[in-house]
Amino acid sequence: MAKLELPGALLLVGCGKMGGALLRGWLKQGVAAKSVYVVDLAPKDLDDVKAAGVHILTSPDQLPADLKPAIILLAVKPQFMDEALGHYKKYAGADTTYLSIAAGKTVAYFKRALGENALIVRSMPNTPAAVSRGMTVICRDKQVPASILDLCGQLLTAVGEVAWIDDEQLLNQVTAVSGGGPAYVFLLIEALAEAGRVNGLPADLAMQLARSTVCGSGELAYQSSESATALRQAVMSPKGTTLEAINVLMADDGIQPLMNRAIAAATRRSRELAG
Repeated sequence: MAKLELPGALLLVGCGKMGGALLRGWLKQGVAAKSVYVVDLAPKDLDDVKAAGVHILTSPDQLPADLKPAIILLAVKPQFMDEALGHYKKYAGADTTYLSIAAGKTVAYFKRALGENALIVRSMPNTPAAVSRGMTVICRDKQVPASILDLCGQLLTAVGEVAWIDDEQLLNQVTAVSGGGPAYVFLLIEALAEAGRVNGLPADLAMQLARSTVCGSGELAYQSSESATALRQAVMSPKGTTLEAINVLMADDGIQPLMNRAIAAATRRSRELAG
C-alpha cells in the first residue's frame, strides 16, 4: 500500500477501540504523527501514539487556534454526536471534510448540524480494524469531490478492506451485517464452545476448539477463491457427522431464519438512530 499523504492536518474526534485502530493504521501507512490531532475526553492506552508525536488532547479547546484540518474523523458514539459537533462546526467549508463512522447518523443530520456547505462522508467500519482486517463501507456523495472520496478511502483502507455504495440508505443494512457482524461471530464461538461443554467436553478445551476453529475457518474463507457454500460442502461427507449437524442448522427453524430476524432488527434500530 502506498504511503498516505494528507493535504493538511487530520483531526480524530474520539479515540476508543475503533478510533485507536484507525489511528495506528494511519501511522503504519506513513501519516506524519505531528499532523494528527486526537480529542478524547478520557484517552486510554495511547502512550505509544503520543510518544510517536501525535497530539493527544482532552478538550477541543486545546486545539491550536490556527488549525485547519483537512479531515475530521468523527468516531464518537451516536448518542454523543450532538454535543460533539458544536465544537467542530467552525471548520465547515471547502477545505475540511467530515468523515463519520457513526451508525445511523445521516448526511442530512450532519448538514443540519454543520451547515449545508459542510462536506460529509459517511462510512461504517468494524472492530477487526484493530488487527488490520476490518471491513468498511463508504457512501459516495455527489457533493464531495472525487479526490476527497479517494482520500477517505485510503484512510480506511489502512485498516482493512473497503467497499463503496451510492445509496446512503443501504448503510443501515451494512451496519447490521458487517458493523455488528463481529459480535455475531463471537457469539458463534460462545455457542459452539457451550455446545461442546454440554456434550461432555471440558469447558476450556471446548472454548479452545471453538475459538481456533472459527478463526481458522474465517481465514480459509478469506484466502480461498471458493464460495462459502463450496467450502461448507467440502467439510460434509455423505451420511457423516457434519451432515447431521448441518441438517439441524439448516432446518426451517434453523440458523437462516434466525439470522434474517436478527439482521432485520439491527437494520430497524439503525434507522431509528437516524431520528
